[in-house]
Amino acid sequence: MSTTAELLKGAAELFPGEVVTQAHVRHFDLPKGAGTFALITLDNGLDHTKPTTFGPRSLANLSAAIDQVEAEARDGKITGVGVTGKPFIFAVGADLKGVELLARHEDALAIGKGGHDVFKRLSSLAVPTFAYYNGAAMGGGVEVGLHCTYRTVSKAIPAFSLPEVFLGLVPGWGGCTLLPNLIGADRAVSVIIENSLSQNKQLRGKQVFELGIADALFEGADFLEQSLLWTASVLSGETEVSRPEVDRGEAWDQAVERGRFIADSKVHGAAPAAYRALEIISAAKNGDLAAGFDAEDKALADLIMGGELRSGIYAFNLVQKRAKRPAGAPDRSLARPVTKVGVVGAGLMASQLALLFLRRLEVPVVLTDIDQERVDKGVGYVHGEIDKLLAKGRIGQDKANRLKASVTGSLDKAAAFGDADFVIEAVFEEMGVKQQVFAEVEAVVPAHTILATNTSSLSVTEMASKLKHPERVVGFHFFNPVAILPLLEIVRGERTDDASLATAFGVAKKLKKTAVLVKDAPAFVVNRILTRFMGEIQNVIDEGTPVAVAEKAVEPLGLPMSPLVLLELVGPAIGLHVSETLNRSFPDRFTVSPNLAAVVKAGKRGFYVYDSGKPELDPEVAALLKQGDIVLTEEQVRDRVLDAVAQEIGLMLDEGVVAEAQDIDLCLITGAGWPFHLGGITPYLDREGVSERAAGRRFLAPGVASVPA
Repeated sequence: MSTTAELLKGAAELFPGEVVTQAHVRHFDLPKGAGTFALITLDNGLDHTKPTTFGPRSLANLSAAIDQVEAEARDGKITGVGVTGKPFIFAVGADLKGVELLARHEDALAIGKGGHDVFKRLSSLAVPTFAYYNGAAMGGGVEVGLHCTYRTVSKAIPAFSLPEVFLGLVPGWGGCTLLPNLIGADRAVSVIIENSLSQNKQLRGKQVFELGIADALFEGADFLEQSLLWTASVLSGETEVSRPEVDRGEAWDQAVERGRFIADSKVHGAAPAAYRALEIISAAKNGDLAAGFDAEDKALADLIMGGELRSGIYAFNLVQKRAKRPAGAPDRSLARPVTKVGVVGAGLMASQLALLFLRRLEVPVVLTDIDQERVDKGVGYVHGEIDKLLAKGRIGQDKANRLKASVTGSLDKAAAFGDADFVIEAVFEEMGVKQQVFAEVEAVVPAHTILATNTSSLSVTEMASKLKHPERVVGFHFFNPVAILPLLEIVRGERTDDASLATAFGVAKKLKKTAVLVKDAPAFVVNRILTRFMGEIQNVIDEGTPVAVAEKAVEPLGLPMSPLVLLELVGPAIGLHVSETLNRSFPDRFTVSPNLAAVVKAGKRGFYVYDSGKPELDPEVAALLKQGDIVLTEEQVRDRVLDAVAQEIGLMLDEGVVAEAQDIDLCLITGAGWPFHLGGITPYLDREGVSERAAGRRFLAPGVASVPA
């Protein structure tokens, strides 16, 4: 039987690039006669932009610190032990860089066991232990605190979570077992399953306390001082910590069922992590911690050796790292300042854009449109949204007044845009209309002004072709809803210059958007892939496959919504327009569905009605459908759809629409909400053999988003 030290030493040899966390021990004499206290501080020696993580050497350092305090506790030298983090960071869990390198099940098992063996020592010391969640805490950072006797949390914490299921793991260092035994199964399911599968939703300090995870809540400014005073009152017997009794009856089973319902609705059985976590939570009902920890070890090892986690880590790295350094972006020093923004149009999309620019850039924003009623409505929308932020306490009255004063409307483009540095159009998706708008704007703006288009599918080069200065036109394609979806496709026209492009990327960063540079090709990235995907679904329906079969066929992908529900969100008319645009460019691959055209002509908003609360085929739409007699099975539909998507991605990479396959995945994750467990799409296509079947090659090198050979 390997010792913890041997396990960690073996694991450390597999993790050559670990950023090592130290565990410093300090001693304090507590007030109230509470004795000498040992405080362990987790610190990797770097600032808060490099959060503290647990790799094998880091766990070994924590184990050595526990060796020291264990001896001090045994000898009566200390009355308690605390664990806290460096400024702004408690700890954010396992070092995922190392997990990517693991190629054997036994090595993966050692990681789970090593973490458990170290953390659980905190619960078996001869004195009480305290976790002081002073800053961001995720995954293993949360779990190390769960092994302590008591916990305090700072009101200032912006992020606290168990995100493992989101990535394709389970909280495997005690989370699945200890959390339900601390706060009850239902609350644990919310934290472990629901929050993770809701785009990794984070808790704030107050919520951590209200859920019962922490026993006390203190202000951030003097958090450690207040925590130590509270600790003294607990150790001296002045404060008694009571926790509500956990319901181990039917409520526990109902919570697990609720978790299954959430998992089914989010991933449709396509990703195993949530279900493995629920199995462990279910079994934890009897309070047998040792059996729970063993189950966590096994689940961790199995999932680490599976494709879902590798895809999840790959997706995480795309969003956290690649997104911050866009491939192909010009030198940021070329970017020009933007002190005023113009928006052509005052409809819903234009108004959303105006609000975003106003909130993030905090510069004057002016909208124009063809009549005063539209302009007033657009400005009114922005004012209304600011009032909502004020009512929720997200901004103060002074800021609300300042923002409202900074957004105006005008019918006169010369007066509106004469001193604007950046003008974006959000008018009707028709080339002639957009060319006319840009001609009018170019005539009245300064020479340096960037002209941006929010087109979803039209050629930026053609749009700029009739201007005197086409070099300053750039595609700036947002995704709806603008406030929620992070992606911004930045399109370089054939004559767009580096300064204009650099300015666009600079603005995108201030807008807090994930900017991806894309070539000026029909429908760019997301709409091209989604249109091919949707087009194939529509093709099989047109040929004769029942709507329900076609929809159900892609459920195993675990997409955020079914194809026809997505079509409803986008709008059938917009979907039809994009398919027509792509059909003109690529008639051999992109069809225009006569049934979709009939639905649009009939003025229907989608294929479904929701009279029963669930989507059901609208009888009026069913009457419109003209289908052939070719009926495919779910598997046949799925193969056809995936082959079409893989073929299209292969062609897009050949055309240089983006720098690499990674950018396609980043676009689908941040612009279309495709799941982390797919890694976007290309890791899944590689793993299932679709890439080689449909495109003749893998999209990613072996070991990228997959287990190393």
